[in-house]
Amino acid sequence: MDLLEYQGKQLFARHGLKVSSGEAVTTVEQAVRAAQRIGYPVVLKAQVLVGGRGKAGGVKLAGGEAQVREHAGNILGMDIRGHVVHTLWIERASDIASEYYAAVLLDRSAKQPLVMFSSEGGVDIEQIAQSHPEKLVREHVDPLAGLSREQAARIAVAGGVDSDVVDGVADALVSLYEVWTAEDATLAEINPLIVTPEREVRALDAKVSLDGNALFRHPENRALADRENEDKIERRAAEEGLQYVKLDGDIGILGNGAGLVMSTLDVVAQAGGSPANFLDAGGGSDAKKVAQAVELILANDAVKAVLFNIFGGITRVDEVARGLIAAFGQIKPSVPFVVRLDGTNDVEGRKLLAEADLPNVYTARTMDEAAKMVVALASGRPVGAAA
Repeated sequence: MDLLEYQGKQLFARHGLKVSSGEAVTTVEQAVRAAQRIGYPVVLKAQVLVGGRGKAGGVKLAGGEAQVREHAGNILGMDIRGHVVHTLWIERASDIASEYYAAVLLDRSAKQPLVMFSSEGGVDIEQIAQSHPEKLVREHVDPLAGLSREQAARIAVAGGVDSDVVDGVADALVSLYEVWTAEDATLAEINPLIVTPEREVRALDAKVSLDGNALFRHPENRALADRENEDKIERRAAEEGLQYVKLDGDIGILGNGAGLVMSTLDVVAQAGGSPANFLDAGGGSDAKKVAQAVELILANDAVKAVLFNIFGGITRVDEVARGLIAAFGQIKPSVPFVVRLDGTNDVEGRKLLAEADLPNVYTARTMDEAAKMVVALASGRPVGAAA
């Protein structure tokens, strides 16, 4: 779960990391009042889960009320790379002497936390890696010992920070690592981590991604989700206990088990198709859950055909068949379905489907066969026709 900048800063402050104070607002009048309380000059920042805000006009400096009204009116409702701005973060403008970059993430190949730091902050990390690779420090952390202040200081020195702020940068890195571990984050990033003329080290931005699977340990963080820009189908799936991710294609996909669904996406792509979603109904899927899954898939208007790929282990194939039959009775889909059923009670499941004689439903024995059939149907070709 990705957080907006101001939400990330709230987590930073919770763990002792210095941030610029400010207020989140949703209207022009709120922005004006917030700016008056904070004191001019202020910076207005669009709160969206995408980079490039400044280049898109989503970050503006205001020296008085007239500019706040103008900028807030322009930014609120702005579309930045597909994300509509519903919230502004208003903070006091900062004087900046230096800009650094800091991040903590998981290095999956090394299976260890990784701290990344550079004295070349304020630009994309990819630019730093290309233009000044020697200034990008990468150092693993022993997950059992954690990031010590001594190791953090070594990282700061290796990154080339000014000697009088080594202690401040080390403190910031230790706090950032604490955010990453204590909040079950997958990424905690500051770009830029600034040094003020008074030599204070402070997080001027925040990029935080939380592990959604760990939210049960952090119920207070559930409310941080960006509901305004969240896909409605994905939100509904989460409420119904289904793993759903919307994609850009036109072939709906349902399977039971993440590995099987990923394989199905690959096979469909290899057959020339474009999946419209990832949907894992999970092990033990019953008729009710299958019917819910069908409704979710068809809620996407882009779907032209649907592939059911079920391998019954814990899941009983006859229950999946009953769910599909029930869904057809409730929804009456207008797009073709290809169904591949295998595993526990597969004979009974296929028999139920044959007896139901559902309109526009095709059965396949193998995954490859099913993929070719659904791609043909989505393209408007008869099953078995050449591409």
